[in-house]
Amino acid sequence: MELPLLINHTYKVKIKKIKCKYSRLILLFGIGLLLTSCGSDTTPKPNAYLRLEYPKAKYDKEDIAKMPFTFDRNTLGEKIRTKTFKAETTSYGITIDYPKLKGSIYLTYKGVENSPKHLNTFLRDAQNFTQEHTQKADEIIEQLYENDERKVYGMFYEVGGNAASQSQFYVTDSINHFLIGSLYFYAKPNYDSILPAAHYLQKDIKQIMESVKWKDRKM
Repeated sequence: MELPLLINHTYKVKIKKIKCKYSRLILLFGIGLLLTSCGSDTTPKPNAYLRLEYPKAKYDKEDIAKMPFTFDRNTLGEKIRTKTFKAETTSYGITIDYPKLKGSIYLTYKGVENSPKHLNTFLRDAQNFTQEHTQKADEIIEQLYENDERKVYGMFYEVGGNAASQSQFYVTDSINHFLIGSLYFYAKPNYDSILPAAHYLQKDIKQIMESVKWKDRKM
């Protein structure tokens, strides 16, 4: 064999050997990636949210002059606004703002005026208001509340999921007074992100319900 042909043949052999080595390396690399991906957890991870710490609740008695009831308010609720509504019976609104938690508790008072018709209407409206949230709620937990000494009877609702209001209640003495409470957050509801604040304010709204005293009752 002539020298140029021999060199050309040797060069082609070397190229083939190099190609084989690269092919084996690529094959081994691909197998390694396959084994690694099979061994790893590819399940999507949920979004992480910061663990928020809030101050211990400190409750003071809230006695607003024109309101027919008193209640305990967390001092973290920095701003209180009141409003008189034009309605068939005496009606007031109270808003307690929690700027640090980006939420508010709303209270609506309605005078029953010893009217079974008014009482039935207020009960139906309160229950319908809660049911409006079932479409987006994962669950609604009902907790009956009774206080014979203060003549305060009602229901507390804990709403789970991306509902507009996370906690609601109504209480009445069945004769003169009817009070509704609800908790809302400023932002579009995302249950995971507001969960710490929702748990904190749920205790506040429950404390309001359990501390209600009608002013026309002598204790």
